[in-house]
Amino acid sequence: MAEQSQLKNLTIILLLLCLSFQSLSFAAESHLTVDFYSKSCPKFLDIIRETITNKQISTPTTAAAALRLFFHDCFPNGCDASVLVSSTAFNTAERDSSINLSLPGDGFDVVIRAKTALELACPNTVSCSDIIAVAVRDLLVTVGGPYYEISLGRRDSRTSKSSLVSDLLPLPSMQISKLIDQFSSRGFSVQEMVALSGAHTIGFSHCKEFTNRVNPNNSTGYNPRFAVALKKACSNSKNDPTISVFNDVMTPNKFDNMYFQNIPKGLGLLESDHGLFSDPRTRPFVELYARDQSRFFNDFAGAMQKLSLHGVLTGRRGEIRRRCDAIN
Repeated sequence: MAEQSQLKNLTIILLLLCLSFQSLSFAAESHLTVDFYSKSCPKFLDIIRETITNKQISTPTTAAAALRLFFHDCFPNGCDASVLVSSTAFNTAERDSSINLSLPGDGFDVVIRAKTALELACPNTVSCSDIIAVAVRDLLVTVGGPYYEISLGRRDSRTSKSSLVSDLLPLPSMQISKLIDQFSSRGFSVQEMVALSGAHTIGFSHCKEFTNRVNPNNSTGYNPRFAVALKKACSNSKNDPTISVFNDVMTPNKFDNMYFQNIPKGLGLLESDHGLFSDPRTRPFVELYARDQSRFFNDFAGAMQKLSLHGVLTGRRGEIRRRCDAIN
């Protein structure tokens, strides 16, 4: 009996030790660090930079496309690369939800290129969610934006459903109160929301997203001459829905604070842009960033770091996809 009791106690101790080691192992692989791939894929950052540089040179709209893709991935349910997954006969994925149908192909393409190169150098090592986070940071730097550190070690989601992103992304026509509520529910302050809106300093919007408000004779906030120009630029948009206009008509390919300088002059493109200046909760930050680009860069970098950590999957809660457009 004594031997049985001792054996039972020893079994319990061994079981507890195993559970402890498993917990430590899980905690270790769940920890995000800036040098996560320093040993497992030492050329990770070099491969990303080479890929994004070649892509940006050949297609200058890539930076804006990837930035929008990153936001559409992270903001609804976390930075898990779920927006990259293609639909199948059995599942309609996030990228085919109505709000994601206009995501530019160049954003997807630059991630696929980087993933292909990384799989050759470090098979089954780098997650798609880490690739997009770093690619966007490096692309922003190439067009004049601020550099910021990215913590690495994310895993990719094993699910991607169109139904899970419904009503979770901001719309161009959304009222400021609704935008503030959306960002607040994800832990972002009003100032961080305005800083992230500065992403509109690059990229473009399709005419259908703003033409219904453009009228040189009304009080929707457009500069009259700008409204006339927009009407002309979008005159054939009903026949060709791909027609678009730069979000920042002054320096469209440069990441700077011109977006905030444009808004008070009536040169904002979207309803939400005009709303930032007309709402007393957001206007002070628009004015701050319009006169102080360094402050905008600093706050934008901080908000992007925060966004990059939103809802991330680590350790066994996710996977490292072999292909970014398909779950393993």
